[in-house]
Amino acid sequence: MAKDYYKILGIDKNASPEEIKKAFKKLALEHHPDRPGGNEAKFKEINEAYQVLGDAEKRQRYDQFGADFEQQGGFGGASWEDFMRAARGQNGFSNGGFSFNFGDLDLGDIFGDVFGAGRSRRGGRERGQDIQIDAQIDFKEAAFGVEKTFSLRKKSQCDVCGGSGAEPGSKMETCKTCGGQGQVVRQQSSFFGMVQTVGACPDCGGRGQKPGKKCKHCGGSGALAKTSDINVKIPAGIDDGQAIRLAGYGEAGEHGGQAGDLFVRVRVKPLKGFERDSDDVYTESEISFVQAALGDNISVETLDGLLTIVVPAGTEHGQMIRLKGRGIERINRGGRGDHFVKIKIRVPKKLSRSARKLLDDLRGEL
Repeated sequence: MAKDYYKILGIDKNASPEEIKKAFKKLALEHHPDRPGGNEAKFKEINEAYQVLGDAEKRQRYDQFGADFEQQGGFGGASWEDFMRAARGQNGFSNGGFSFNFGDLDLGDIFGDVFGAGRSRRGGRERGQDIQIDAQIDFKEAAFGVEKTFSLRKKSQCDVCGGSGAEPGSKMETCKTCGGQGQVVRQQSSFFGMVQTVGACPDCGGRGQKPGKKCKHCGGSGALAKTSDINVKIPAGIDDGQAIRLAGYGEAGEHGGQAGDLFVRVRVKPLKGFERDSDDVYTESEISFVQAALGDNISVETLDGLLTIVVPAGTEHGQMIRLKGRGIERINRGGRGDHFVKIKIRVPKKLSRSARKLLDDLRGEL
């Protein structure tokens, strides 16, 4: 029975080339045999489907012949060695009338973890780690912005050697491990056989040079742990769970490598009586049914403090009164959202005789 390549990739028959690429990358990453829970058979099936649908000519023949596609020169049975040769070459290859073509599809995300393709920094210095911290702020601080100082212990550039890893006054020498190239070739065994990868030299950190005498303060790494204070400006309008990125404030890279980034994830403490929806805030105010019927001026708590508002006569239970521009600051857009006051009408449970008589007299008019 012929395979339904569209179904295998989980796409519609009218899917665009970009949608086909996106579906292939997602599924290939999910079912990669060298990943936990990977499925060799499924991975091969996914690739088979992409080799057909990702090629305009093959896709046209598949759509035309359907069940007879394989007899019309369809996918065929290339070996895994063929597939890996194509993957390593990236641009594809042909063999015995069968071709793999990855075109401009980036396989780094799929094979990076297994073969060191996606994340290696060839000939480059090791970048420092990113850091994430949580910052708890008040509801009003989120609305109007605030500046916070955090004490952070992280790997920082060595003050003595300036990140070079060399003892002051000593010379840099050519690394013997990589011969000054800054990178080394490794072979590793995988599901696909022996794979050759190129990565930064572990001895010189990708520089091609090593200090003749290592810095005594940092042990030659160019970085060491220390505590420092960091001031963070949290913008007005930030919401719970959002993060602020401070480029270069993460851990220092070893051997003078670029520092990572610091991500400050904001946690906003709730404010009693206030609810937030995007840039708007919502509160509730309780009034008597007399105030609702006749109208009145009442005081409500806003982000700016107490404010007197007008409750129009004939206000109904659950009605919203809008306070324009009294909400949350809009990030990068200017202005503020609105504050909505939900009116709740309080009905007395106990009435005096005189009050009951008055209401009874008004029964016919209300």
